[in-house]
Amino acid sequence: MKRTYMPSREESLAARRWYLMDAQDQVVGRMATRIANILRGKNSACFVPHHDAGDFVVVINIEGMRLTGSKLRDKLYYRHSGYPGGLRVRTAGREMAESPERLLRKAVEGMLPKNRLGRSLATKLKVYRGPDHPHVAQKPTLVDMPVR
Repeated sequence: MKRTYMPSREESLAARRWYLMDAQDQVVGRMATRIANILRGKNSACFVPHHDAGDFVVVINIEGMRLTGSKLRDKLYYRHSGYPGGLRVRTAGREMAESPERLLRKAVEGMLPKNRLGRSLATKLKVYRGPDHPHVAQKPTLVDMPVR
């Protein structure tokens, strides 16, 4: 009987790479799906659902990303402080203006597993407002994203 090949944790960690994405004029949701797949490792040949086999992603120029339709006005983001009456509600437009990093992180984290693995995958996402980032030494590969 043939057995299915299952790569070990060390094999999946060996080929870790860094990717650079420019968010200028990109749609948040489409970009978030690409980022989530890279973080998860679904773009590599040795993908295993229960291993952290993904790569690092550096996203720059996030102030230039955009939402489609009327989401800037209609989409709501909720946060709660944990205290009675501590619910905070913001529209996507206000969230984009005040902290676009949080908006992108929330979109990506919503596409990752909801467990310890998902939380560790989310730490491999590096987000910066401008074109400068401190990860130049890792020589990230530029990911080509078509503008829609």
